[in-house]
Amino acid sequence: MPEEQILKVWGEFACFTRPELKVERFSYPVITPSAARAIFDAIYCKPDEFRWQVTRVDVLKPVRYIALRRNEVKDKAPPPSTVLGWAKGNEVVPIWADGTPEMLGTDKKGRTQRQTMALKNVEYYLHARVRPWPGFSDKLPALEAQFRRRASQGKCIYQPYLGCREFPAYFELVESGTPLEAPIDIDLDIGLMLYDVFDLSQPGKPLDTERDQLPCISLFRARVEKGVLKIPPYESAEVLKGRRFN
Repeated sequence: MPEEQILKVWGEFACFTRPELKVERFSYPVITPSAARAIFDAIYCKPDEFRWQVTRVDVLKPVRYIALRRNEVKDKAPPPSTVLGWAKGNEVVPIWADGTPEMLGTDKKGRTQRQTMALKNVEYYLHARVRPWPGFSDKLPALEAQFRRRASQGKCIYQPYLGCREFPAYFELVESGTPLEAPIDIDLDIGLMLYDVFDLSQPGKPLDTERDQLPCISLFRARVEKGVLKIPPYESAEVLKGRRFN
């Protein structure tokens, strides 16, 4: 049986955007399973050998919103294959935030102002378990030990973040047997919440078309009771799976 791993995670700002809002960002009141999984992945992940199953979130600070207005570029970032091509010497095509009409090729600006309703001063306990893929169950103790070693030393593959990359997440490992702080006394009926944006039922890296890992939205009915958000397993009937998008 996989052992539960617990991280204490906090940050000054966070935004876990509701997917139904296309332009203006409005955060869920608590972290989503997808964002929590991404924090564990940032510390330790081997997509061919295991995935993380987030099981629970403890809310440790009151839910507080803050309105932010930011300049954002209108164009999307290029795919990884294009960026790799730039690294190999291909011509770089920049994303212009601003410039003269000659530089932009148009009178329209490459940036726009958008409103974000973000969260302020968040803090959580994130609970998750290692789920080995078939053929890797015998490596479970080693995988768990490697995660604990990295997390206890503050190591990560990249800086974890709280929904948006500009909102860094700070973390520390909660060692086994350490008393936990009590969650805040709050009840929230969130309704349908984003569970994840990828199919978690099979191994492979996100956007790995050879493994059929194209975006696949899933949702679940989320309710915070006494400061605790319980998260069902991905394979559960409580998780509503969508179709993949090409």
